[in-house]
Amino acid sequence: MVAAVIVAAGKGVRMQNPLRKQYLPLGGLPILAHTLTVIDKCHLIGHIYLVIPQDDFDFCRENIIGRIKLVRNVHLVAGGGRRQESVYNGLQQIDPACRIVVIHDGVRPFVQRDQLTACINGARKFGACIMGTPAYDTLKQVNQSGSIVGTILRDAIWLAQTPQAFRYELITKAHDRARLDGYQGTDDASLVERLGEAVKILHGSRSNIKITNKEDFKIAQAFFNQGEASDLE
Repeated sequence: MVAAVIVAAGKGVRMQNPLRKQYLPLGGLPILAHTLTVIDKCHLIGHIYLVIPQDDFDFCRENIIGRIKLVRNVHLVAGGGRRQESVYNGLQQIDPACRIVVIHDGVRPFVQRDQLTACINGARKFGACIMGTPAYDTLKQVNQSGSIVGTILRDAIWLAQTPQAFRYELITKAHDRARLDGYQGTDDASLVERLGEAVKILHGSRSNIKITNKEDFKIAQAFFNQGEASDLE
């Protein structure tokens, strides 16, 4: 059994919009509705857990879930103060019989079904697998005064994305350990890395952007208008 945890509990402060970023309209539907549609079309996924602010449950049922045709039931889960806590809350709702969990940002609507499938199959084989893209810009290390102190070789640097998929017992162990240690990671893979476990990374897509600010939203609109969202149709 494969479960998907969709994280969409953020306040969207950087978007500077009274409407949370995950609910902003993209091509006539909220960003989160597009993300859910793609996840629902992945035949490997059996259960979807949508983590959102608890006060938004009714809003999401009416304005997101109620506006799209989904095959799978969507279980609503109350988010936490930080993303890591929100993911943990989602994991706690999953049946322990689950074999694989795929975690995805609700504001990455351009993920493709083949990427989800590849990531899930990677987790089955390796235990942990994420999507990412190689760094393509020159990377500079800067000190607190804003001066460059070095150039980082980019050959071995990748930019992490979601989906990130894991064997259920591995990702729950990683989150439990992080909570015990008071550790806050920037993604779920970093929690698994702390256990000394290997994480496989697969080549993702630069179009699989995370919409966090106004500039991202403009790019997302351009992608959508140019037909980058083939799985959103």
